[in-house]
Amino acid sequence: MTRSPAIPLPPPKARRRLRENAALTQAQLAARVGVTHETVRAWESGRTTPRGRKREAYAKLLTTLAEEAASRQAEPVPVVVAVGTGPGAPADEVADSLVLPAKPLDGRESEESETPEDSGASGAGAGADSGAGADSGAGAGTAAAGTEPGAGPLSGPGPEPGLGPVGMTPAQAFDALYEFSAPALVRQAYLLTGRRELARESVERAFQSAWERWPEVARDRDPVGWVRATAYEYALSPWQRFRLRHRHPEPPPADPGDRTLLNTLLRLPPPRRRTLVLYDGVGLGLPETAAETEASTPTAANRLLRAREALADRLPELADPQVLHRRLAEVASAERLRAARPPTVRRGSERRARILTRAAIAFTVALIGTTALTLRTAPTHYEPPVSPGETVRGVPPRMAPGALSDEQLELRQKLRDQLQHGPERLTPRLD
Repeated sequence: MTRSPAIPLPPPKARRRLRENAALTQAQLAARVGVTHETVRAWESGRTTPRGRKREAYAKLLTTLAEEAASRQAEPVPVVVAVGTGPGAPADEVADSLVLPAKPLDGRESEESETPEDSGASGAGAGADSGAGADSGAGAGTAAAGTEPGAGPLSGPGPEPGLGPVGMTPAQAFDALYEFSAPALVRQAYLLTGRRELARESVERAFQSAWERWPEVARDRDPVGWVRATAYEYALSPWQRFRLRHRHPEPPPADPGDRTLLNTLLRLPPPRRRTLVLYDGVGLGLPETAAETEASTPTAANRLLRAREALADRLPELADPQVLHRRLAEVASAERLRAARPPTVRRGSERRARILTRAAIAFTVALIGTTALTLRTAPTHYEPPVSPGETVRGVPPRMAPGALSDEQLELRQKLRDQLQHGPERLTPRLD
């Protein structure tokens, strides 16, 4: 008797994505399947695999969620993204579509239209759920943003060129990526730092690092996300405050409303500010935002809610996510932020690599010379150090002799008059 084959299930990452797309918590999904909350967590993390009837019920539920998601995509209605986590927080909030005017913010259209087997390798979606963070290029929303012409000012100006045709040289592919994403990244960095020069420098330094590691970046599922994460890390580095340039403030925006919004945004802690810019500015989904900020999804949702509350307390008109999204784009677009040309960035990266290489060679030569000099001048055997002298106490001082008496003077004169070698002796002689 042969055993019937098990019902196929999507990968653990795809299971979690389908549940989050349906705005279901793990406890709600566990209640519908008839298992505990910990069991669903183990299934989505890949630690365990469902079996028997529970596997059948779980597979049917995932299939239903995928069909519902596909039907929702066909309807031209606003997408609802679950971000509420605490008591009193709204269960769903309408996400604006700055990056994708006619598509969900988190780029789910490309993910849910695939089969569950293919979703684990579909673009940057799987890279975002893998928790690779800044180095994995977890921004699936930005990768999808380039597929829509006329995207918002915080995204690329047009379709993302990717790495170009096979016949493109590495320099041409790098230039295409830079032309597509650099202007939007400079505007995003300006919202994070409030400093125009630092925003431009952060993006240039990120692309210089990308050119130094171009084989790695070229194979990445989301090269724009890789560069964006590197630029954000450089812009928000705490070491920037010690630079002399950072001590001199730059002119604020001319518009009072833009100035108030930017000042309020800069008062937020860096993690909340980065989460707000990624979600409400760039348009990433909540899982992708959590992955890029190296946090869990509940933590990212909590940061987003706290950041929105802080902005709404200072500017009540920004309580609506759509208005907030539009105002962030207006503030970033009002400034004249220009990025350098791609050849300039590549030459700067190569010059920096040459300087670092020469510095490493010089340091190595100096280290070898110092080691050789030490071996040449070092003693060949151990010589114990001489102990320092100690003062001896209790010994009577040496006294000088006094005047000689008459007897001593007579004896001394007698000794001096005698022969030095003693008295004469008689020696026998042979006659």
